[in-house]
Amino acid sequence: MPSSSSPSEPPRQPEPSEHSGSPGPGEASPWGAGGPGAGSSYGVPSAPPYADAGPRPRPGNGMAVAALVLGIVACVLFWTVFGGIVLGVVAIVLGFVGARRARGGRAPRRGMAVVGVVLGVLGLIAGGVILGLGVSILNSDGFKSYSDCLQHAHGRADQHKCADDFSHDVSH
Repeated sequence: MPSSSSPSEPPRQPEPSEHSGSPGPGEASPWGAGGPGAGSSYGVPSAPPYADAGPRPRPGNGMAVAALVLGIVACVLFWTVFGGIVLGVVAIVLGFVGARRARGGRAPRRGMAVVGVVLGVLGLIAGGVILGLGVSILNSDGFKSYSDCLQHAHGRADQHKCADDFSHDVSH
């Protein structure tokens, strides 16, 4: 289609079927400066890069939280071997790892990790004391005589007599 426009007529706009996909002189592209498909292989305009995504969330410190929780449980259950000793050791290890991560700036809650270590140490010490007392009682001469007495007891009355003798020996 030849253009028969005179200098007084405005330039003719191309028909949609005539549009080549790139803007003509003086036309703005609806897709920005790169045109359609700039940065994309499917002809879909690519998203602009994120200039300000906002503050990045600080990573948590699960080790510190776990150390604190296990330290508390170790202190509450110190009278059991598992509670005082095993959970105390695990709380100490996790607390040290959590405190190192916090000191390096990779995680928050350094104080929580330190409290977890302290509670883990207390649970470990208390559990060790209870374990030591239990072992000493089981290895004592009074307990050995009590177990010998029970083995040689011939009835319920003899077992009660052994228990009475053992409690008398322990209290005096």
